[in-house]
Amino acid sequence: MSRKPIVALIYDFDGTLSPGNMQEFGFIQAIGSTPEEFWTKSDSIAKGQDASNILAYMKLMFDEARAHDIKLRRSEFKNFGRHIEFFEGVRTWFKAVNAYGAAHGVRIEHYINSSGLKEIIEGTPIAHEFKHIFACTFLYNEAGEAEWPGIAVDYTAKTQFLFKINKGIFSSRDSKRVNESTSDEKKRIPFPQMIYFGDGETDIPCMKIVTMFGGNCIAVYNPEKPEKRQIAEKLKKQGRVTFTAPARYTKDGKAFKIVCSIIDQIQLAK
Repeated sequence: MSRKPIVALIYDFDGTLSPGNMQEFGFIQAIGSTPEEFWTKSDSIAKGQDASNILAYMKLMFDEARAHDIKLRRSEFKNFGRHIEFFEGVRTWFKAVNAYGAAHGVRIEHYINSSGLKEIIEGTPIAHEFKHIFACTFLYNEAGEAEWPGIAVDYTAKTQFLFKINKGIFSSRDSKRVNESTSDEKKRIPFPQMIYFGDGETDIPCMKIVTMFGGNCIAVYNPEKPEKRQIAEKLKKQGRVTFTAPARYTKDGKAFKIVCSIIDQIQLAK
């Protein structure tokens, strides 16, 4: 009996599953700031020193937490994650997609590929739904407090995790196996069996790779913000994605129908 093909659904996080940046659901309030103030300051750090935007926001989180006597422990990050808001239907999405896949002869796996913080995502009520979470992390001292960035994931660094998912590598640190030559039949999840969800231009490198190797990409957008839909339509016009859909994850939503159609095509190809 042949093994069921695995279909990987890979999600950006901020703006894709959640309507805001994850720092905006607890951390920024804890330091007595506003999202606009925090991100303006973070951007100014990056621009002023021609630095990584990702490392800039991680440093700012570290500095602001220290200035306000907030201990950045894993438990604190996870607590912030509990307060994150999600788009409609996200909490029931995974069960529905898994059930459809099982009924149509494929196994579904869900992954996060984000420039946000893994520690915060791990505190969300949907964390258990993911096979693996690829995202930024901190290094921790003996007291369990964050003291330095461990992994910084910018929009091009995100592409490496697509190849790790492809080969079944669940280590962010691994840089050896991911670069080894592997025959197509030994790759755990072929690119044509990947579905990538993203909301903006920072997802373009991942979208380009998934599309180039035969997978499918969906540009989702906040249905309450017309400018977000314009970005999604622009990505489709440029050939970055095959589909666009409102970030509405209910069974009667467009995104679910698209995913079901892709699953059907993958099963027919086997």
